[in-house]
Amino acid sequence: MEGYITVQEAAEKWGITPRQVQILCKANRIVGATRMSRIWIIPENAKKGS
Repeated sequence: MEGYITVQEAAEKWGITPRQVQILCKANRIVGATRMSRIWIIPENAKKGS
């Protein structure tokens, strides 16, 4: 999808594990992250939630 990245890409970008990205998404810590079926899509310009 244009303008979005995968959990794996976000993990590489932020230097954390894909599982940590999924946990942040589930906890609504990443603005704009959306669940499509079984995967999370994250806006390209999203900041890592703390």
